Amino acid sequence: MTQAPLPPSRWQQFRSSKVAFAGLCLFVLIAVLCAASGLLFSYDPNAIDLGAALQPPSRQHWLGTDQTGRDMLARTLAAGRISLAVGVSSVALALVIGTLLGAIAGYFGGWIDNLTMRFVDMVMTFPPVIVLMTLAAVLGSGTGKTVIVIGLLSWPLACRLVRARIMSIREMEFVAAARTLGAGHTYLIFKHCLPNTIDVLAVFASLGFVSAIMAEAGLSFLGLGVQLPDASWGSLISIAREASVLKQYPWIWLPSGVLIVVTALAANFIGDGLRQAFDPKHSKE
Repeated sequence: MTQAPLPPSRWQQFRSSKVAFAGLCLFVLIAVLCAASGLLFSYDPNAIDLGAALQPPSRQHWLGTDQTGRDMLARTLAAGRISLAVGVSSVALALVIGTLLGAIAGYFGGWIDNLTMRFVDMVMTFPPVIVLMTLAAVLGSGTGKTVIVIGLLSWPLACRLVRARIMSIREMEFVAAARTLGAGHTYLIFKHCLPNTIDVLAVFASLGFVSAIMAEAGLSFLGLGVQLPDASWGSLISIAREASVLKQYPWIWLPSGVLIVVTALAANFIGDGLRQAFDPKHSKE
């Protein structure tokens, strides 16, 4: 009797998407370059050399220098560490808050669901830009506080996604069977319900990561994000608000803009691949 072939693993399903796997490789490459820039390149990203100010790309400075003579390659990669950290950390914070509240609201329903959703509706009615500026002004500037500000603004969407998925899962036969066998609420939520929300959370994480980087760029542009001498991709781009820099010195801001676009595309490709890999319908095919 021939044995039926085993279904492909999640990793195999993810790798079957060439675009998603390419996005993962590209994202890892960018993250490794940013994390190891201090070992790969000898220039200090914050070292000032006024004698080498505003030099174009050359063999000595591959991406040129800025107004104070800082090497732009070292500074762009160091800024990438902060931007990636802000994106990942703020999305993680939003996922924790949104997933827990969405799971509780979707599973229990009733007045708990109504109360939670009214609070979510209230948060989502506030203009994002005004909320960002207000929270940043109250909490103060800095990388850690920027993560908190963006995370507190991003969780309602994750909450809605998780709630909608769990409301359909809680009535399925396998959940009802586990409930009949005496499984508690905590076990049902974390063992049976939440694992079936990974696909929607993967999409949220990929989109939220890109949104977090852009939100940080906006805060840095207003002086409420990452503070000097540190830099992020957003703060480097904000230098181009000066017309002279925008036209005459593109090597100062253009690499950061390109990296934001490439990283955003890679994150979206990864999210799409994860959604397909963890989608129950796709897994059965």
